[in-house]
Amino acid sequence: MPEIVYSYQDLETLVKQNYKQPDLELLQRAFELAKRAHRDEYRLTGHPVITHPLAVAYRLAQMKLHLHVIAAGLLHDVVEDTDITLDDLRQQFGDDIATLVDSVTKLKKMKYQGVERYVENMRKMFLAVASDVRVIFMKFADRLHNLQTLYAMPKKKQKRIAEESLEIYAPIAGRLGMNEIKGELEDASFAYLDPKEYEHMRSIVEMKVREKGVFVSHIIHQTEDILSQNAIASASVYGRVKRLYSLHTKLVRYEGDLSKIYDLLAVRIVLQDVEECYTVLGLLHQKWRPVPGRIKDYIAQPKPNGYQSLHTTVFTENGEVVEFQIRTREMHEIAEYGIAAHWRYKEGGNKPSKQLRWIEELVGIQKEIETKKDFLDQLEILKIDVFKDRIFVFTPKGDVIELPEGGTPVDFAYAIHTDIGNKCASVKINGSVANLDTSLKSGDIVDILTDKNRKAPNADWIKFCKTRHARQKIRDATRHTVKGWITHVMQGREKAKKSVKHRST
Repeated sequence: MPEIVYSYQDLETLVKQNYKQPDLELLQRAFELAKRAHRDEYRLTGHPVITHPLAVAYRLAQMKLHLHVIAAGLLHDVVEDTDITLDDLRQQFGDDIATLVDSVTKLKKMKYQGVERYVENMRKMFLAVASDVRVIFMKFADRLHNLQTLYAMPKKKQKRIAEESLEIYAPIAGRLGMNEIKGELEDASFAYLDPKEYEHMRSIVEMKVREKGVFVSHIIHQTEDILSQNAIASASVYGRVKRLYSLHTKLVRYEGDLSKIYDLLAVRIVLQDVEECYTVLGLLHQKWRPVPGRIKDYIAQPKPNGYQSLHTTVFTENGEVVEFQIRTREMHEIAEYGIAAHWRYKEGGNKPSKQLRWIEELVGIQKEIETKKDFLDQLEILKIDVFKDRIFVFTPKGDVIELPEGGTPVDFAYAIHTDIGNKCASVKINGSVANLDTSLKSGDIVDILTDKNRKAPNADWIKFCKTRHARQKIRDATRHTVKGWITHVMQGREKAKKSVKHRST
């Protein structure tokens, strides 16, 4: 991720392009204050400190966020690093901008080291996102520029920042549907955490681009001809190269077999409306034979993070396989920047989104956990529930249920409703009877069969459930049974013993 140094003029030019009648006077005032506050200060890269808030603000403007957020991006370091106070900002720029700067400042203050720092960082991230998601947009922009300039940091700090970015920031970006941000965070972190493997992935991509570049260009020209012949105007057709960290994780999954990765080079088609998307899908299938099982309709069934697109993989004339991604311009923006693409603000407030429910649930969880030690004990569970690869499975009516990878029918049942989980008796997956501990896969249609006479779930289900929600509901229900009560008491005794032992050592 190369470092780009922006000027204020670059920022203003971008704002004029992306906004109708922007308040340039506000932007200018924010820049002038930041420039004065950071005067005579330099980063380890040798550049003036003001280049950092400019880079943050520029990225926020690329995301087309409210001008208050961009102004706060320019000012995000002044309270922490200079003699400017929060009251100064409130008087000059109002409550909304001052509150945003305050939130980002609090998010950056870390008094812990090692694992405790990691835990506290995660807790603060959850709280910040739940209280005002704009804060996390600012933090992403801040972190991306810090990763660009990581080369100037000591090795130990490089590793810590890269790990933090890969394990916390990138997964949260993914859950918010911000795929472009997620990809940049992953690749920039990957370069420092495993430089040899990073270079290996880059060499593979460069080799494939050399081998297939002319072929993909030919496919793009053929696609443009198809669109032109069918009077589909204002379409964008271009090639997309798979990101390096994404390629690495897929190769690990396929044990290094590159032939199993169809989307290393793909063709993306961006159109005006949904009707055109389906029309173009049909035209592509008339021209080239689709690969069975590789057609995915994320327009009719969007991913829970808001992602929408049509995916299809086809055999071309010479037997080569090509993946196409077809979407509208709005879908493309949401695919790149997630909820930031359609977030709209009123001064001093924001509106809720169903995409933030998962983070609100996490805030509830971490508020229940009283100490950092308890939070640390739950960290692996939280990682599974939140940060593990997600799968998307369907009810018989076509509703999408999101689960962590490896989720089971019991997790699925409790995700629908507690009563469905408690009375779950058996399951059919894609029409066939299956075990309740079966690991589900994306695209599975799951039909839970219940027994209305069943009084409680099987306490042993906890052994194979993947979600905290399902485990908690099973515990709640089985505590009222004799076996459940005994198990609960024994677990409590065991925990007490460990606590006593810990205090005595």
